[in-house]
Amino acid sequence: MSNPNDPYVERTVIEEPAVVRREIASEPARSTAGWWIAAVVATVAVLGAIYLFSNNRSDADLQAARDTGRAEAMVDSATVNAQQVALSASQASRDAADTMARSSAAAAENARQAAARTAENTRDAAANAASAATDAGTPASDTAPERNP
Repeated sequence: MSNPNDPYVERTVIEEPAVVRREIASEPARSTAGWWIAAVVATVAVLGAIYLFSNNRSDADLQAARDTGRAEAMVDSATVNAQQVALSASQASRDAADTMARSSAAAAENARQAAARTAENTRDAAANAASAATDAGTPASDTAPERNP
């Protein structure tokens, strides 16, 4: 009797008269195609590795590869330097804008204080002028002794 949890077994039960009971089980055919495919892939991989590791490269090919690598390294270095310069320029621009904003705010505050001082001086001058006008309107005898010509 086969295992009832076996997914690959197909059972057919034929009920006949009570005397005979026949059970037919068919199993799927196993294929070896997967092994053949794996063998072909492994063979191709081995041949590729042999080709890659063989010394078929000439000195000119190696020198060209070195030159290409050197050129790529120089381009990468120049790119990094350009990015650093751009970052520095951006930071300097931000610093200049911040300094300009602080200078503008300080100049505005100085102008406000100067205007307040000017207004205070103007009020003081007006008060002094009013006081001088009041003093000029009083008789001379009240404020100073008389002189005889």
